[in-house]
Amino acid sequence: MNRMRRGLVTVVLLSALMIGTAGCTAMGGSSGGSSGDSSSSEVQSGQDAGGAADDQAPGAVEDKDSAVVTTGRMLLTTDDPLAAADDATKIAVDAGGRVDARNDNAGGDGAAAQAEVVLRIPADDLEDARAALKKLGELEETSFSAEEVGATQRDLDARITTLRTSIARYTEWLGTAQKTSDLIELEQAISERQSELESLTAQKRDLDDRVAMATVTVTFMSVYVPQTTAPQNPLEAIAAGWSAFVSFWSATGIALAFLLPWLVVVAVIVLVVLWIVRRRRGSASAPAPAAEAGAAADAGAPAASAPAPAGAPAESQEQHDAPR
Repeated sequence: MNRMRRGLVTVVLLSALMIGTAGCTAMGGSSGGSSGDSSSSEVQSGQDAGGAADDQAPGAVEDKDSAVVTTGRMLLTTDDPLAAADDATKIAVDAGGRVDARNDNAGGDGAAAQAEVVLRIPADDLEDARAALKKLGELEETSFSAEEVGATQRDLDARITTLRTSIARYTEWLGTAQKTSDLIELEQAISERQSELESLTAQKRDLDDRVAMATVTVTFMSVYVPQTTAPQNPLEAIAAGWSAFVSFWSATGIALAFLLPWLVVVAVIVLVVLWIVRRRRGSASAPAPAAEAGAAADAGAPAASAPAPAGAPAESQEQHDAPR
């Protein structure tokens, strides 16, 4: 039974739908017939008048939705980098821009002078400013890049709009809340969304500024001229020799002064070792003379008591008895 009822309901609905569709078709045909001429004439005139506009529409939409962040670097050599940096600052200010940072180095002692400026120039006037900057010196290096940030910009706009709508809705609910727990939850939700909204708004301002103002870092350097150190005449040679002589003995004196404590310690150790060695030698050689004297006495006694051979000459006997 249920299946039969469902089938009947389906048939009835389909029949009603077909009848309604046919009626709409008939009404559309009659109205279309009465206004066909005027509609066709309006479409034709619109096509004739807006043909050129249709060709330009895509470009216009792209220009409207496009957002580009331009950054670049330039390296130039000039005789006076500091003065060139001042001129670059004036170029940026005259174009409606500003200077975000500047570093100057006057050089000296053979080092080349250098100046670096970070310029913010309106994107519409970038090419004119770039051409003016090239005239401040000899261009050595240059590089520019463009980053499309239109999608990021649109995303930030959408998120900011959503957060503002959410905050307004939560604020309305806060005015009608009765429970303390609801008030606390609503206030917490509003606070979180407000913090996120402030962060996104700051990002949006920074992005809009980078889109509107191109960032160009310009470095000015002077030509490096190495100093000559070789003597040019005999007097300079004598002065250089004397300076080298004084420097040598000065370095030697410093080295000796540095090594003096170590030398003193080493000298003390050497003296102690020599004293110990000499003392040991003296104690080892002290009984040697007595032993030699006893050995000599033992050798001489038999020689003196031995009788001389018969018939030996008296001179030989005397020589024999004489002390050696």
